[in-house]
Amino acid sequence: MMICRPEATPGWDAILATATVRTHANMGLLKITGGKVYDPTNGINGEIRDLWIQDGQVIAAPLDPAAKGDLTLDATGMIIMPGGVDMHCHIAGPKVNAARKMRPEEKRTSPMVHRTLLQRSGTTGSVPSTFATGYLYAGLGYTTAFDAAVPPIAARHVHEEFEDTPIIDKGFYVLMGNNHYIMKQIAANEPQRVKAYIAWLLNASKGYACKLVNPGGVEVWKQGGHNVSGLDDNVDRFNVTARQIIREVARCANELQLPHPVHIHCNNLGMPGNWTTTLDTMQSLEGHRGHLTHIQFHSYGGNPDEQSTFCSKVPELVDYFNTHENLTLDVGQVMFGPTTSMTGDGPLGYYLHKVFGRKWFSADTEMEAGCGIVPVEYRDKSFVHALQWAIGLEWYLLAQDPWRIAMSTDHPNGGSFLAYPEIIALLMDRTRREEVLARVPEKVLASCTLKDITREYTLNEITIITRAAPARILGLKHKGHLGPGADGDVTIYQPQSDLQKMFELPRYVIARGEVIVDDGEIKKVVDGRLHHVAPTYDEACVPDIQKWFEASYSMQFRNYHVESDHMHNPVLIGTNEAG
Repeated sequence: MMICRPEATPGWDAILATATVRTHANMGLLKITGGKVYDPTNGINGEIRDLWIQDGQVIAAPLDPAAKGDLTLDATGMIIMPGGVDMHCHIAGPKVNAARKMRPEEKRTSPMVHRTLLQRSGTTGSVPSTFATGYLYAGLGYTTAFDAAVPPIAARHVHEEFEDTPIIDKGFYVLMGNNHYIMKQIAANEPQRVKAYIAWLLNASKGYACKLVNPGGVEVWKQGGHNVSGLDDNVDRFNVTARQIIREVARCANELQLPHPVHIHCNNLGMPGNWTTTLDTMQSLEGHRGHLTHIQFHSYGGNPDEQSTFCSKVPELVDYFNTHENLTLDVGQVMFGPTTSMTGDGPLGYYLHKVFGRKWFSADTEMEAGCGIVPVEYRDKSFVHALQWAIGLEWYLLAQDPWRIAMSTDHPNGGSFLAYPEIIALLMDRTRREEVLARVPEKVLASCTLKDITREYTLNEITIITRAAPARILGLKHKGHLGPGADGDVTIYQPQSDLQKMFELPRYVIARGEVIVDDGEIKKVVDGRLHHVAPTYDEACVPDIQKWFEASYSMQFRNYHVESDHMHNPVLIGTNEAG
């Protein structure tokens, strides 16, 4: 069965047809020969090299020059990169499932992945089903994806969804920015209990990193339908501020030596004038490592009451970012077309509901989080939407160090991950950007710097922002490169003049040494792995956590912890890192 893509994605109509299903047996030793290798981690920039993969890992070339692989792929004239790594997307969890239910109209018009002897059926669209998510990522050349926002109380079900998401390796970030216990301990000036609880929470959920979404603001919204406007606004009932939450969780993530720093969705997302809050957030880290996610949505100038004042503030923010190496970010690129906004930021969901006038969903997750879901459509004739598109590209093109920036659309908030090939083409081809700028409202050109930027990405830089950088930012030493010890995840492209089509249809996709996709056709469906952390903590703090939990939650304390046998193909990352 051929992989299918949403019909709005160019070049994929033909792939909706069925094809012969073939599977490879265990390949043993795989040799890939003759291709141009892009492996920035190891300083390889388009060199013709052979790759050897055995037992799922890249190995050094055998000493015997006559050595042969059990299977040899001739990649002569082709481009070889590590498998793609999407470090920020929404593919599992309560809000994703709610979005799947509230978008039946999308399922009626989007192509299906049909059931075969090899693969399960699934729906596509902006919120694909679990099965389709795995197939579509693999077909795009991506072998790893991390869900960006899971309330820990829902972790057990997320692990079950991950087991149903084939091929790709995955992990998830645990929502903490509005957690009652964390805010309570910050207010009580109990830094060791905050750290112990964060470590306990990561262990209990089998998650990967600390995630903050509109810290403090979601709790204020849940209390009375308002939001915080700045980092020093007080969160009622808890007597804490967003600044305190950011600083303390960042400190704990660093002291616990987590592989990925605190992952921050800043306050005031999407609001004109929010760039000052974003700059304040960067500064509030006080030198601690921090990752700012979907930065495009946090880079706006202007007055919320006057749309005509809306403008880009990327140059001001990127000046700070470029000179502070403790910061990393992903972009959250907006792409034109229909999609679904889903976020742990409840007040933002309501705001978008008012803007678009569409149906919406809001939820309160006990002591932990909230969410908002709204169907949206970004239009190139809209001044605001077109400027959002331009602001994302400004970030890619003005950030000086590609090792600290990762590609994302905040799938599906800014658009589907299936738009990555189009973004790559925009970054590599200034003329293509100018063609889009020629059709958007003229005021966009005066409200940002995009028209004046001449930079064009190289293939090496594309490899960095889609593979090497996100792997490094995540602390995954076995991902994003092709040196000995790396996962045998490889994407091979046939060069084309149309860069978008080239990146849409890899010639081969290899996951842990097995050919998964061959010329758009799925050859084998393998199980992906779960990446998680298990930081140590002071177990003397657990009785207090249990006492508070049993007085507050609707479930039993003993049922909250995800058992080890509930994880599917786990890989522990950290001080005891595997691979």
